[in-house]
Amino acid sequence: MTEATNKAAAPTLRSIGAAGRYRGLVILALAGLVGIAAGLVVTAMSWIAQFLHTLLFGISSGTRLSAQVALATPALALVPAAGGLLIALTVLLSRRFRTRPPVDPIEANAVHGGRMSTRESLLLAAQTLISSGFGASVGLEAGYTQLAASIGSRLATLSGLRRNEIRTLVGCGAAGAIAAAFGAPLTGAFYGFELIIGVYSIGLLGPIMVAALTASLVATLLGAAQTTIHIGVIPQLGAWDALPFILLGIVGGGAAIAVMRLVVLVERGFAWTRMPPLLRPVIGGLIVGGIALLTPQALSSGHGALDLQLGSNTALNALGVLFVLKALASAISLGSGFRGGLFFASLFLGALLGKAVALAITAADLPLHLDPTLAALVGMASMAVGVVGGPLTMTFLVLEVTGDLAISVAVLAASIAASVLVRETFGFSFSTWRLHLRGESIRGAHDVGRLRNLTVGSMMRPDVKTARCGITIEAFREAYPLGSTERVVVVDDRGRYAGIVLVADAYARRVGSPEAAELQINSLLKFPDYVLMPWQSAEQAAARFEQSHSEELAVVQSQDNPTVVGLLTEAHLYRRYAEELDKSRQDLTGET
Repeated sequence: MTEATNKAAAPTLRSIGAAGRYRGLVILALAGLVGIAAGLVVTAMSWIAQFLHTLLFGISSGTRLSAQVALATPALALVPAAGGLLIALTVLLSRRFRTRPPVDPIEANAVHGGRMSTRESLLLAAQTLISSGFGASVGLEAGYTQLAASIGSRLATLSGLRRNEIRTLVGCGAAGAIAAAFGAPLTGAFYGFELIIGVYSIGLLGPIMVAALTASLVATLLGAAQTTIHIGVIPQLGAWDALPFILLGIVGGGAAIAVMRLVVLVERGFAWTRMPPLLRPVIGGLIVGGIALLTPQALSSGHGALDLQLGSNTALNALGVLFVLKALASAISLGSGFRGGLFFASLFLGALLGKAVALAITAADLPLHLDPTLAALVGMASMAVGVVGGPLTMTFLVLEVTGDLAISVAVLAASIAASVLVRETFGFSFSTWRLHLRGESIRGAHDVGRLRNLTVGSMMRPDVKTARCGITIEAFREAYPLGSTERVVVVDDRGRYAGIVLVADAYARRVGSPEAAELQINSLLKFPDYVLMPWQSAEQAAARFEQSHSEELAVVQSQDNPTVVGLLTEAHLYRRYAEELDKSRQDLTGET
């Protein structure tokens, strides 16, 4: 009965992809479903994490782990190490069941046309819950977006949607997750636009906003723990008032780069010790537990610690120490193998940094004045922009969680300054930096997968005109009259590439001359060392044409097997490349 039901349901879902004139309404309906799923994901994961904190650390219900003044007992410092052991067990299980490393939403949209594995995403979400629930200094946002985006991808695939529509629903899932986590629909929407889809367009506005609003509403109705910040009255700021905050944005961007590099440094440090990978999260958990003995504010994502610091008058040196300890705890957690992200950690670290800068300016008696609370909020946005990316995303986040538009000028100015600094000096957000370290040349969610699929093998012409080595020029002329073709590929007796002959060169010899009758075609060979192979990308082929100064190159089976299998012209290469670029732009903007 179940199998028959599934078989009957599949064509029904597939028929959605052929909805024709109502296709836009169908996409909106699917975006709403993805938003509901995202709200449920955030509610469930946040509840489980809070339950683990209450169970494992003995805190009272409704309080935050990172808001504790001290651990109840020193033995609780071992809890992160226990979480590291569970992480190691999940890695072992994933190897046994041959589960591949999960593809995150940015990589999915950039390379794979939005296709994600639900099973792999469930594993990552579980590992993120374990990591944060046992106190590792990571946030849940990576798990939220991974699972919600994979649900969007799965639903789009089952519905038979096109590549650009699958990418859109992946963006809907991620947008809904962030909107639900912070109760901030605009933040979620711009997270989807800037970071997951890679562009804003009118055609994408409807689905993304529907998903973000739906997810935020569901999470609110279900009582999910959402981030809100309460601040006092802040006077309206003018353009000139934003200048000091631009400098703060630059400082925040520099600190973001330092934290991202610190994570990689920790990873390399663990690798240098040649410690077994499965042991690393346990050791990392012990170190994080040691830091928690100094201050529990370094544990988990830091929601409670952020509220605590925004409402307290912490001294400058204490802020500096807490910044260093939190940065170390986050870097050690991620570098040792815990799963999660730096989304909320960057907000907390930015708040500490901004407040510290304001207090330092006051202590140095400089002719500037920065309100510490406002500086903390601006620091949140600037450092989060550097780590996560998306200046508008982080600007809306601060505005929505505070409910104060008076700070918009300062926040936006600092966010743009941090974004420009990181882009020009570093070039990556934390997500794309991790992909870069794996060898992926991805700097955003723009759909480069379509261009990567444009290989020499898909563009070459297989009907190649060939001639054998050793034949005379006269015999060549008989086989290829002037005007029949421009170039002929010369091969040996086994079909292996020898070079290319221009037909015009063969007719440059006087017809009937002794040299035309005696000379072999080998004397006219060109480009014997320049060939293409079917697996090469369009970019690699273009570079090869540039090196050879040829308008046409032969395609051979491989470097070890130079059997000729096709021919590619430079003009056709660039024409196909331009066509694919146009298609990618249409997918991004929703045009047809």
